[in-house]
Amino acid sequence: MPTRQIAPHHDPQQNVRLDTIVGLRWLAVIGQAGAVLAVHYGLDFSVPLWPVLSVIALSAWLNIALSLHDRMSRRIGPRPAAWLLAFDIAQLAVLLYLTGGLQNPFAFLFLGPVIVAAMALPPRYTLLLGTFAITCATVLVFVHMPLPWADDDPLFLPPLYTVGIWLSILLALVYIGVYAWQIAEGARRLSDALAATELVLAREQHLSQLDGLAAAAAHELATPLSTISVVAKELERALGPSSPHAEDMSLLREQARRCREILGKLTQLSADEPFDRARISELLDEVVVPHRNFGIEIETVLPTDRTAEPVGWRTPALLYGLGNLVENAVDFARQRVEIAVRWSPREIAVTIADDGPGFSTEVIDRLGEPYLTTRGARRRLAASDEPAGLGLGFFIAKTLLERSGATLAFANRKLPEHGAVVSVRWDRSEFEPPASEPAPARTTAAATS
Repeated sequence: MPTRQIAPHHDPQQNVRLDTIVGLRWLAVIGQAGAVLAVHYGLDFSVPLWPVLSVIALSAWLNIALSLHDRMSRRIGPRPAAWLLAFDIAQLAVLLYLTGGLQNPFAFLFLGPVIVAAMALPPRYTLLLGTFAITCATVLVFVHMPLPWADDDPLFLPPLYTVGIWLSILLALVYIGVYAWQIAEGARRLSDALAATELVLAREQHLSQLDGLAAAAAHELATPLSTISVVAKELERALGPSSPHAEDMSLLREQARRCREILGKLTQLSADEPFDRARISELLDEVVVPHRNFGIEIETVLPTDRTAEPVGWRTPALLYGLGNLVENAVDFARQRVEIAVRWSPREIAVTIADDGPGFSTEVIDRLGEPYLTTRGARRRLAASDEPAGLGLGFFIAKTLLERSGATLAFANRKLPEHGAVVSVRWDRSEFEPPASEPAPARTTAAATS
């Protein structure tokens, strides 16, 4: 049944590979050196060549030192990564100081380290690096060497134009940095949610393996129990009825016989495979039973004619997905939850409706996204000290049920009624495969979504 403890949200404490930063810096070194040499020798502009190349060489030397000192494949913490990116900003600021300040068109390269930070580091480090980049850009407005240009025709840009460049860099840092962080955060949350889904499914699959393990135990224990029974019978005969241990030997033989009977039942259960398939009413009963003790009435409504009731696989994905939806309905219901089941030769539909507050209009179109809390504080946790959920319930249920071939729809009841309605639909061929089809594998781990 639904697992309450879900893996916590991604912790980006070891989130940057060192070789990624070193590789990006090598690209910057090659690009900077190429641009300087092209301007100085190709365009014949006066560039303070040796100071500029010295600054570029310092960045290359740091790269070499990092490559020799540590393993390139390891991940580094956010603080060392932030210091490396801060060095890149400072190195670019010195290069721009030597080559015209913000009048240099390469001033927009300030965006590079900040975007990398927004994609890979926690927000506080991104904010610090963005502030540092803006500070460097502001200083370069007032303090810089002349822009490399032809000696006989020097270029003088009006101060208002330089201020415009500064403002555009500032807006680009803020807008693109925030946008990059939102994209990266969404990807991280989706990755964490998928990992949590796979963990839940793996746990449910482990539970479904118990009948197979019982059969294996019965098979392995049958021979030693037979030996114990034979030896106990021979000892009882050798001791005779007058022996003080005769009653103990009789009890030992009787208990060995009982063990063999129990193991025989387990073997029979495994051979019959009663847990592989179940009618949809039986599946819903199994899903509903754990939620009947919370003061909420749960009613299952089935068609009057049940001669063609669907029989489907009893899979962990199906049980957990439906269980999560029922649990959520019970959490927010005031008095009653209704589970209505309908089927036809082509389709099967399960509708779960409660009489709670319903879905808020702000999130109803986004239900199924990871880390989206749907209806505020949970009913049963309202008076407890347990933390609120992470908003993974609908995401996990939707992911698992869709993997079983279902489609989900979320809505609110029409006024004057109130409450949430979740509809789950399958093509009958998806829910009820042919009887000759083998049961889904039980020993494999959850597949990657």
